[in-house]
Amino acid sequence: MAELAALQAAAQVEHTPCGADSMVWHLWGRGAPVVLLHGGSGSWTHWVRNIEALASSGRQVLVPDLPGFGESASPPDGHDADALPPWLEVGLGQLLGARPVDLVGFSFGGLVAGLLAARRQHPVQRLILVGAPALTNHPIGRIALRAWQGEPPGPARDAVHRHNLERLMLARPASVDALALRIHDANLQRDRMRQRRLQATDLLLRTLPGITCPVAGIWGAEDALYRGRLVVVERALRQVPVFESLTFILHAGHWVQYEEALAFDAALASALQPARLAGRQD
Repeated sequence: MAELAALQAAAQVEHTPCGADSMVWHLWGRGAPVVLLHGGSGSWTHWVRNIEALASSGRQVLVPDLPGFGESASPPDGHDADALPPWLEVGLGQLLGARPVDLVGFSFGGLVAGLLAARRQHPVQRLILVGAPALTNHPIGRIALRAWQGEPPGPARDAVHRHNLERLMLARPASVDALALRIHDANLQRDRMRQRRLQATDLLLRTLPGITCPVAGIWGAEDALYRGRLVVVERALRQVPVFESLTFILHAGHWVQYEEALAFDAALASALQPARLAGRQD
């Protein structure tokens, strides 16, 4: 818990418009900006184990709570990924002017990032997708999750969260530590975007050919969304005009940047370097 508290205390907090209310951003470091978008039922804390490495490498790290999640207001004009890019563009313009960004999107945030990059309203010089959905019109296999809302805070609710994290987010039971449970519980309680449906479509697959910036991908090799069919990911990413690389990280599930943080940070640092050759790394 000290890790999370120290990171939050070091952040610069900014507010940008979201309808009549605001979108909340956490910023660290100085240098070329990199924007991290969290997953569904998440917040900036999805990146708790990665922010320090990026900031220490000489980057300015901007991590919003997407509209409808965390501390940000709900979007006034929709309930899914397609309603979020305009508010991100407003925020980026207010915080950075016309400075280009490297954009990293995890899970639902990967879909949002793809839609944002395709709009080309704010300059995106590189897009990195992490465990993104919406790359196929074939539904994923059923993932048996348990309802947590009827459980009071305490061991019983933690047991439900542990079950769900093991099934969907993390490949190894040992990865479901106290910090993961705390982050997951806090984020679920602040999720006001539960009607999202686009992540179960092939919207991102159909969007990729219109993205003109270089694109790379980082996936957990045991990602529950693509278990047994990782080839779908590579086929999809090769639809972009400038495909740079795809890295699968061993022993990691969907929340790859948490479960294998050191390996993920190394892969992300490599993907952020310019002029990389297209290919695949395992």
